[in-house]
Amino acid sequence: MGISDLHVAFPENRRIVEELYPESPADWLVIAGDVGESPEDLRWVLQLLTRRYATVIWAPGNHDLWTLRDDPRGLRGEARYRLLVEICRSFGVHTPEDPYPVWSGPGGPLVVAPLFLLYDYSFRTPSAVTKEQALEEAYAAGVVCSDEFLLHPDPYPSREAWCRARVSHTEGRLAACDPELRTVLVNHFPLVRNPTRVLRHPEFAQWCGTALTADWHVRFRAAAVVYGHLHIPRTTWHDGVRFEEVSVGYPREWRTPGHPRSVPRRIFPAAVRGD
Repeated sequence: MGISDLHVAFPENRRIVEELYPESPADWLVIAGDVGESPEDLRWVLQLLTRRYATVIWAPGNHDLWTLRDDPRGLRGEARYRLLVEICRSFGVHTPEDPYPVWSGPGGPLVVAPLFLLYDYSFRTPSAVTKEQALEEAYAAGVVCSDEFLLHPDPYPSREAWCRARVSHTEGRLAACDPELRTVLVNHFPLVRNPTRVLRHPEFAQWCGTALTADWHVRFRAAAVVYGHLHIPRTTWHDGVRFEEVSVGYPREWRTPGHPRSVPRRIFPAAVRGD
């Protein structure tokens, strides 16, 4: 099962998490980021869900990495990420820093790889040749991601530099996986640009991934790709690979009539869907 963008600072979303139960005692749960904005949010969610699911796997989202002004720790960037990794490990949760577990249930064996890749402003509009132009467009449109103020890249000089380092590190790890096994790639941001083309504000796409991973679902033998961030839960196919967007989103979104309240979404065995 897969889920993301829990945003448990909202009481309504916290109730959704409280009502999550596996279909079977053997079920795994992958959490593709944006649990909340504080380490306490992550602890609360993991304490609950690790008691219910046989295995829990986590990848960070941008909200998880935010450093709010009233954060008593003041940890930024890599230091904040490492704190979240240690919290996950204290509950036995698999992170992007751990050996990738192998799912041997229906559809397996599959290497389930949680990824932490960030974004590099390469998902720009056609009129924006550079990052600077893309940001200028976003500010003019009034569509600016809060990461610009709250997600710090320390000790890297920029978020895109941190992204490049994470891509390089992760690429090596995936290349070292057993070539006989297919994978399930779990990342907060979509690995390809196509899902961002339905965004109401195309300027926001620059905060949604990197072109460096455009062929990873093919290169690394993905049986499925799980992601969130866009708050548009759906199933799409790219190069014959199933992509599952598994986000809960904000209450104002999932309360909208017609919104697909299909979370968590089953990854394997694959559900037959019409969306």
